[in-house]
Amino acid sequence: MFARIQYAALNSRQKENYNFQKVAARLADYGFNSIRLTDDWQGADFIAVHIDGETFLKVQLKGRLVIDRKYVGKGIHIAFLYGDDLYLYDHDKFVQHLEGNGLIGADSVTWHEKGFRSWPLPPAWAINYLADYRISR
Repeated sequence: MFARIQYAALNSRQKENYNFQKVAARLADYGFNSIRLTDDWQGADFIAVHIDGETFLKVQLKGRLVIDRKYVGKGIHIAFLYGDDLYLYDHDKFVQHLEGNGLIGADSVTWHEKGFRSWPLPPAWAINYLADYRISR
């Protein structure tokens, strides 16, 4: 009855559900209750509410490190799993860091012309920047 599934065998919707459950479980360890939304409300897939009664995060769940113009100015945090770690970062602060440090060059067609950029495997500079946003088991 209980056989582990192979993540690669899941379809995209199943992967999103799987990732939400994994992220919500990790956030619960840090005092967050995660509420799944039926549609992308203000760009968020779910809301994470902390037990302090003050911290409220609009979270977009992704399968990789990503920036997207459609999230700029919406107070979105991006969550993605990488290995055993969960990264939950402030999208706008990350974009500002990238642009302010020349990490998105003028030749980046995906960012400057299409309005998005993603990294299937986060580069070392990104892992370094995201260290403060890493949530370990």
